[in-house]
Amino acid sequence: MDKAILTCALTGVLTNPKQHPVPVTPAQMASEARDAFNAGASIMHVHLRMQEEGLGHMPSWDPDVAEQVVAAIRDACPGVIINLTTGVIGKDISGPLACIRRVKPEIAACNAGSLNYLKLKDDGQWAWPPMVFDNPVNKVQQFLDVMAECGTHPEFECFDVGIVRCVSMFLKAGMLKPGMGRAEYNLVMGVASGMPVDADLLELLPRWMAPQSVWQTTLIGRSEIWPVHQRTAELGGMLRTGLEDTFYLPSGERASGNGALIAELAVCVKRAGRSIASPSEARTLLNL
Repeated sequence: MDKAILTCALTGVLTNPKQHPVPVTPAQMASEARDAFNAGASIMHVHLRMQEEGLGHMPSWDPDVAEQVVAAIRDACPGVIINLTTGVIGKDISGPLACIRRVKPEIAACNAGSLNYLKLKDDGQWAWPPMVFDNPVNKVQQFLDVMAECGTHPEFECFDVGIVRCVSMFLKAGMLKPGMGRAEYNLVMGVASGMPVDADLLELLPRWMAPQSVWQTTLIGRSEIWPVHQRTAELGGMLRTGLEDTFYLPSGERASGNGALIAELAVCVKRAGRSIASPSEARTLLNL
């Protein structure tokens, strides 16, 4: 595709704002979103944090918080597309569903398969207790049903090759209802127990996707992510970055914020001979 959609992942799940400069409050989220929007991002991927003093490192599923954050971002970035996170462990998904119903985002993440979510330290000890990020088919269907109810387009989050193949089965089984937009795969690379950040792998994955679909990469890491961002741009994919995914610019310097990271994605796009999609062009490409 000639046009490349840029998505900014503004903050993330558990990053402590006392240790890293991630936005938490509606005003902070809006400020970071505006910088990313001005640098070329037409979509903002939004995680929500607790607003109480000292709890900004913890996720929130309070619909009031969702409404305040999303309203602030929309005010700061006229025409922006909101992509709301939904990732939650366990069967109780009432929080994310309530947030979708409250803010009716144009896009929401739909985690498309389960993963052993692991990380090992250099000394052989687990970085956190081994856990399963559980996304069975019935849970995926619950999310898709509410997204259909709210006019929300699902972005299928794929952490491994088998999950990419699952999405094609979801589509064939009719789980994506008419009117929910074009099939979209988000290839998440860099989780230690998922797909690695690897340009060679990236070249193979589109053959396992549904025809006429759109795909994007989410690359987690440091300097190793930037050549793969470049390859994404060259292969016709859509691009995402932000303080959720990395703190580092291609030079190895720490990014001053989300705007600086999105500006580097824009360089990748232009170097590949493509142009950056405006919000209205992104809506057309995704059939929102």
